[in-house]
Amino acid sequence: MVSETETSAIGNALVVLGAAGIVIPAFARFRLPPVIGFILVGLLVGPSGLGSLAGDYPWLKHVTIGSTEDIALFAEFGIILLLFSIGLELSFRRLWALRKLVFGVGAAELLIGGAILGGGLWLLGDLSTPAAFGLGIALALSSTALVLPMVGTKSAVGRASFSMLLFEDLAIVPIIFVLGALAPNPAGDNTELLLTTLWQGALVVAVLAVAGWFLLPRIFAQAARAKDPELFLAASLLVVIVAALATAAVGLSPIVGALLAGLMIAETEYHGEVEAITAPFKGLALGVFLISVGMGLNLQSIAAQWPLLIAAVVGVVLVKAIVTASLLRFSGARRGTAAEVGLLMASPSETTLIVLTAALTAGIIDPETASFWQLVTAIGLTITPLLARIGHDMARRIEMRSDDTPEDEPAVARTVIVGFGRVGRTVAELLREHGRSYIAVDANIDSVAVARRDGFSVRFADVARSGSLDKLGIESADAIVLTMDDPVQQLRMTKQLRQKFPELPIISRARDADHAAALYQAGASDAVPETLESSLQLAEAVLIDLGVAMGPVIASIHDVRAKMRRDIMTKGELDREPRIRKVRRPATGEEAA
Repeated sequence: MVSETETSAIGNALVVLGAAGIVIPAFARFRLPPVIGFILVGLLVGPSGLGSLAGDYPWLKHVTIGSTEDIALFAEFGIILLLFSIGLELSFRRLWALRKLVFGVGAAELLIGGAILGGGLWLLGDLSTPAAFGLGIALALSSTALVLPMVGTKSAVGRASFSMLLFEDLAIVPIIFVLGALAPNPAGDNTELLLTTLWQGALVVAVLAVAGWFLLPRIFAQAARAKDPELFLAASLLVVIVAALATAAVGLSPIVGALLAGLMIAETEYHGEVEAITAPFKGLALGVFLISVGMGLNLQSIAAQWPLLIAAVVGVVLVKAIVTASLLRFSGARRGTAAEVGLLMASPSETTLIVLTAALTAGIIDPETASFWQLVTAIGLTITPLLARIGHDMARRIEMRSDDTPEDEPAVARTVIVGFGRVGRTVAELLREHGRSYIAVDANIDSVAVARRDGFSVRFADVARSGSLDKLGIESADAIVLTMDDPVQQLRMTKQLRQKFPELPIISRARDADHAAALYQAGASDAVPETLESSLQLAEAVLIDLGVAMGPVIASIHDVRAKMRRDIMTKGELDREPRIRKVRRPATGEEAA
């Protein structure tokens, strides 16, 4: 006989799994972040949504969730797995390299943002100083659960965001204990309890780090020898749970233990396998957390006080965005990066809810105030993807304005690269390595922004648009390289360039021999078929691995390439070598000699 509790748990699981199966594909189809979808599902199936009608329509109990407590454990486990996956992407060496951002910008962002928000609330509202401090520091926290999955930890935006979020996660425990110390009638010596928690936490972290250093490689080595994916998964979850429980046992947040577990596994050679195996669980558990956030939205409360809610959300977002962006600029970040991170980190977070609960429990704030700011936090979490999109677009515009070449720039002999994908980037790297100047263009603004952040000289330009080539200074270029993955556009550009610049070297990427022949016929100086070059590289690797000397291998590869080139030119009805274009660049001293 199945109990009512078991039936409810099964029903909740079906609702969550059904939401994941519908939300993720549907929002992916419309190129929308699934974060919003999960929050809307939580609002729909929660107590203030369809759940409020379950009394009149009993069948709705099977497709709704009664309260956030029913899935709170799964939501917390989702945050733990998220922090674990973040740790997998890092290493202790990389974490040490970020120490200035973590304890410099991260600490300043939390303290200054919290002070401004708390001071503003103290001036505008009838709040005590402890209440204003608690609310200010709570609202200054940003969402690890939403921000990092959107930007990762490897880009400039991701590194800055992660650094500040890491400090906030580490600061949660001291914040909660400070709130306890500020309680009207504190029970016991909270200062002594805080110090005890800190030294015990430091000891536990040290023990876990040392134990992981010696035990984890051996544990995962055994799992690898067994060649059993389930064993890898079990070992990974065991490490996460043990680390989380160990830090929670001494009063630290379990997410600290989860992050430490990820860092320890990242130092082993098995981190890729662990990351791949745990990824589906992380996504599903994060979805559960977002559903719980949506369930916390009360439509009646929002409708009753929507002007105040909008003002509160806008005020928090503006203060946090300005503080974060200003600190990043002061620390040397690019303007585009500072603007994007500022908006990305502008919303309150899931940890805001934890701090609000701690302040309510300590008696620092009243239930009505806590309920209002919990609504503000839930709305802020909901609009985080929208703020991320706005920040990304703003960063692109700022980068374009700040890096555009002046109109009166003198003409310089350089190579022009059209298209800056994988092939164009490789060409630019080699040109830069050999001291040759170049300018690259691409029609994808995201690719341009990323390339500029990486230090490449790239402009935004849609070469398919009439007149765009005239602004690239091709008349003074020493060569042009066409790397776009569009055969029709390559042929058209090659013909246009050859007509305008008869002596310009035009080197074009080709898909295959037929495409290369057509490019030669259109006027290309050289056309490099990707399929033929990959086969030559493969043959070269085979011969070298078989022990053939490097010199004869290179010579034979050169001969085969020359023969293929002649065959392609013949196919393109060129009975002679392509015209030798004059390369317009100043001769070096050695060349002149």
